[in-house]
Amino acid sequence: MNQQPSSTPRLKVCGLTQLDQIQELIAMNIDFLGFIFYEKSPRYVLNHLSLEEISAIDHHGKTGVFVNEESDIILKIVQKAGLNFVQLHGDESYSFIAELKQKLAPEVRIIKVIRIGNNNSETKNKILQTFSLQPATGNLSPISYYLFDTDGKAFGGTGKQFDWTLLNDLTIPLPYFLSGGISEENIGNIKVLQQKPYALDINSKFETEPGNKDADRIKKFKTLYQ
Repeated sequence: MNQQPSSTPRLKVCGLTQLDQIQELIAMNIDFLGFIFYEKSPRYVLNHLSLEEISAIDHHGKTGVFVNEESDIILKIVQKAGLNFVQLHGDESYSFIAELKQKLAPEVRIIKVIRIGNNNSETKNKILQTFSLQPATGNLSPISYYLFDTDGKAFGGTGKQFDWTLLNDLTIPLPYFLSGGISEENIGNIKVLQQKPYALDINSKFETEPGNKDADRIKKFKTLYQ
């Protein structure tokens, strides 16, 4: 059963590459740890950590981020790294996702990213088309969560915020993660959202360089919004 959003969103920190920083985040009770398995990303985790090192991390929210990857490779990484969530950030079709879900262990859940651009009508149509594939009963879906992020020229995070009010024009059928340039400066704007996010996804705004997180800033941010 999908968990519904609580009054306070959970927190995901994405683009992790350093074991010491990961342990700091675990000590803060961060809910989701994001590891990017996309070679073109400056935060490509396998340039820094092995699958065995990721597997040894004791956490219930280890999330692997993939972009148009082959399902067999995703399965291999999920198993060897002991991942709990698969985040699909590319152009994966619904049939691909359904097939992948059948191959994954039942407890591994899928997060599907929907990238939001500047053209509101075009974006709404794209989102509604995605929602139309959703079974009437959410529990039957191969997707457990959506993640809304800002669209960019390349795959991956842009560090920029999209127009959050766009989400108020939609009936979102599953709990969702909110991403895209979230920081201390704009977190107060979350109050404009009628359907609150299940979780917030932060990354580049909390780094000193790609993959190098500022744990103190994340701790302050967590205190600020919780």
